[in-house]
Amino acid sequence: MGQTLIIKNMVCARCKSTIIALLTRNGLDIESIELGKVVVKQDLNSNYDTIKTALKDLGFELIEDESKVLVEQIKVLVIQSLSENNPEPIISKITKEIRKNDSAISKLFSKSEGITLEKYIINLKIEKVKEYIQLNQLNFSEIAYNLNYNNSSHLAKQFKSVTGMSMSEYRKLQDWDRKELDQIV
Repeated sequence: MGQTLIIKNMVCARCKSTIIALLTRNGLDIESIELGKVVVKQDLNSNYDTIKTALKDLGFELIEDESKVLVEQIKVLVIQSLSENNPEPIISKITKEIRKNDSAISKLFSKSEGITLEKYIINLKIEKVKEYIQLNQLNFSEIAYNLNYNNSSHLAKQFKSVTGMSMSEYRKLQDWDRKELDQIV
């Protein structure tokens, strides 16, 4: 019987490639992999400590606590929603996937991360806005639309509130200050 591993900070395709290489090097066969989750065909047993240490050395963390597993699943769902430009509200997607009400999810997230889920989503959206600005392929209205804002002025106010500058000012910067998605709390 296989084993499911929940891995913190696995937030992109490059992370998945790194995890695949690590597990394969350690003799594990991967049944499936998605952001934040890997199913291996065999139990880790004697490899457990080796895998856990190797993951930590690469900046990942093997999550064992059930509430932390749920929080990591929430983070992955938020990141996926932002990447997919999904019109469904992020909280709705999370409640469907995790099968808990939004109040329970918010409380769990806040207790674990020290920040509300709503603030976390806003912070991720702002980092996504920075990415869009750097790519210089969309105007501000298109960015707002892609991130499910009702209008670009709401996005502009939120961006300024979080970063202290307007989106136009940010666009003019030479040294863009962006955080990696797994570093946002």
